[in-house]
Amino acid sequence: MGLFRNDPQRVVLDSHDVEPKATRAPWSLWADGFGKLGIRAIQIIVVVAVVAGIVFTIQSLTLVTIPLVIALILACAFHPVMSWMRRRGVPSILATLITMIAIVVLLGLLGWLIAWAVQNQWEDLYAQAEDGFQSLLAWVQTLPFDFLQPDQIDEWVATLTDFVTSAQFGSGALAGVSAVANFVTGLVLMVTILFFFLKDGPQMWEFLLRPFHGADYLRARRIGDKTTTVLGSYVRGTATVAAVDAIGILIGLLILQVPLAIPLSVLVFLLAFIPIVGATLAGILAALVALVANGWFNALLVVGVVVLVNQLEGNFLQPVLMGRSMKLHAFVILVALTVGTVLGGIVGAVLAVPIAAAAWGIVQVWDGPDLPARWARPKHPVAE
Repeated sequence: MGLFRNDPQRVVLDSHDVEPKATRAPWSLWADGFGKLGIRAIQIIVVVAVVAGIVFTIQSLTLVTIPLVIALILACAFHPVMSWMRRRGVPSILATLITMIAIVVLLGLLGWLIAWAVQNQWEDLYAQAEDGFQSLLAWVQTLPFDFLQPDQIDEWVATLTDFVTSAQFGSGALAGVSAVANFVTGLVLMVTILFFFLKDGPQMWEFLLRPFHGADYLRARRIGDKTTTVLGSYVRGTATVAAVDAIGILIGLLILQVPLAIPLSVLVFLLAFIPIVGATLAGILAALVALVANGWFNALLVVGVVVLVNQLEGNFLQPVLMGRSMKLHAFVILVALTVGTVLGGIVGAVLAVPIAAAAWGIVQVWDGPDLPARWARPKHPVAE
């Protein structure tokens, strides 16, 4: 064995048995740390490109995508009612018609209340606003420094008059007419899609599940059930919270004798569907109306009423109605609102939070009914 170990020919053969680095397979370069980093970078680039393509498609087809998403959310909200009527033997078409008529009656009642209140109180509010504006100008003139001169006011009024009578204002009016036409088209499309979602929603979902089998089928079904539950619960819970906010603020506005109390309370109800920002906007508008009509002290009282109602709702009512499954961190809500506003304006801001809640709900049932995705599971037990 010693002679064999010292054989020079054997030593040469042993040196040839070792494969030089230059002859290694090219794909082996992806096995080290930099290779894995490059693979992850390529994957991230592909994901970003796909997301950008989806966002571009959505922005290009907002006339279709926004009515589709709104119809889906409303269908999820009324899903328990439809299921209850189907279990009672009501035909699907009849249950759909009953639900649609109920929606139309509710929306029509809200519109009638707003129009009735504005028509009855608009002249008084206009006169009070004019008096308040004149009082503001008189107070400005009493300031010890030259803050605002009558010539400047006349110049601003002339500029505004020229703009209203210019071609630029006319083009803006035409753009407004086009926006109204798009809104009507989207509304009709949304109502049509909602009708079919309510009538044939379960059959549509079963058709979409046909390509899945086994564990993938169970996961897809969990995703569908969770999305329906989260979106429906979110809309119903938010509507209940918004109604309580609107009623509480309406009572406060009526006690303080603020004009347009009913339209302002309806506006509070609508803006409550925009978390965090909506309540602030509603409070500002109510305070401005009170400031113009009744003075600064009354406006401060209105701000106090709005803050009190929002605190009671946020600390007691909302946690009970919304539940832990839809509880999102304030940072996530702000990011979702920002992204939704950039992509879809006011409608995007309204839809951003329920979509984010549905996405988080999907993550929570990705690996099982009560088993989140692996990356979303807590690494250590968290004290409640």
